[in-house]
Amino acid sequence: MTVHIKELTIQTIIGILDFEREQEQNLIIDLEIDYDYVKNSFLNYADIVQEVTSHIKTKKYGLLEDAILELKDFLISKYPQIKTLYIKLTKPDIFENCHISLSKTWNF
Repeated sequence: MTVHIKELTIQTIIGILDFEREQEQNLIIDLEIDYDYVKNSFLNYADIVQEVTSHIKTKKYGLLEDAILELKDFLISKYPQIKTLYIKLTKPDIFENCHISLSKTWNF
């Protein structure tokens, strides 16, 4: 089974530019979480959304790279049944004419 969480938008401090360190900006998170479903051992996507939101809100990342690696570690520690994990982080408001994204896929 694969859980898809698309365009989870969180206001947070992320970035290395001076203004990014001072004011929150939108961070869009896309997740694909593949796991082996066994009856009654499902991944609760409502919990995942809430936990990811809380986790990201408590951090002040400088780089998307650091955020994506820490989010991976957080999800794997909470959900060891994950087999494949895709994370995409997007900063939609950093530039007027484009969005900046970073993504990575892991197989466990």
